[in-house]
Amino acid sequence: MMNKLACAMSVLSVAVLSACVAIDPGPKPAAGGQDTKPSASGQGTKPPASGQGAKPASRQPASPLFDTVAALDAAVFDAFNKCSAPGELQKHAGYFAPDVEFYHDEGGVTWKRSEMIANTKKNVCGKFRRELVPGTLKVYPLKNFGAIAQGEHRFCALASGKCDGMADFVMVWRKRGNIWQITRVLSYAHRPAE
Repeated sequence: MMNKLACAMSVLSVAVLSACVAIDPGPKPAAGGQDTKPSASGQGTKPPASGQGAKPASRQPASPLFDTVAALDAAVFDAFNKCSAPGELQKHAGYFAPDVEFYHDEGGVTWKRSEMIANTKKNVCGKFRRELVPGTLKVYPLKNFGAIAQGEHRFCALASGKCDGMADFVMVWRKRGNIWQITRVLSYAHRPAE
């Protein structure tokens, strides 16, 4: 049987699974921090003006692709981490395709957004938060498709503040026009936090 932390980690990793994000076709953001803001249409998010927000630390050199994917990762998990607040769970759900595929080494496979959001509400909201481990995010271009993101994240109990679990992840991002969407997530090598 999966413990509560492993279950939360499973649901959390699904959260990354399929974020729809509109990228403003304007000038490329400069290397450095950024977070995301809701688009005017309410569908996904747009990167903010250059220099706003905080970019997760990484050993990989900054590039426009890295900056974009890092900002998307931060936005998906910002909503996830606040999912007990009014409107945040719905905001989080908006990042996912209805046919999300999430593969978890301990929890199995999740196929639908509705199931993932129900599990997030039940097992995560108000209980756990996700942190990207600084320096672990790597982003690779995927020719004629989008990007692959790889890294490590840890999971922290809100009540105690202790980060007890961590895992590796891989996310495949598809870009169609200006829309980015995570199509697959692998969450594996779950272990106690270091």
